[in-house]
Amino acid sequence: MTVKEIKEKLKTSKNPVAKSFHNGEHFKVLLFGFNKGMKLNEHTASLPTKLLVIEGDVIYHQEKKDIRLKQFDEVEIPAGVTHSVAAISDSMVVLTQG
Repeated sequence: MTVKEIKEKLKTSKNPVAKSFHNGEHFKVLLFGFNKGMKLNEHTASLPTKLLVIEGDVIYHQEKKDIRLKQFDEVEIPAGVTHSVAAISDSMVVLTQG
């Protein structure tokens, strides 16, 4: 029900909606939902991360480069690197960390 919960919360949210999907001793999986135009501001991850777009279209920004990611595209996010994600259309992404 995690994806359905995120989509329901997005109906009234002004910011991306995140929910934990699965956690283990050395990893975690997060889901993020975005409405068109929403942005996850610059931040860093403490663990190596992979971002996978499962729905929609986003711009991944890291240092001085922008990467457009559409459904089923993915990108590696190194630990400690400043990055952001902005939604070009309503989107859902999976982040795996660890």
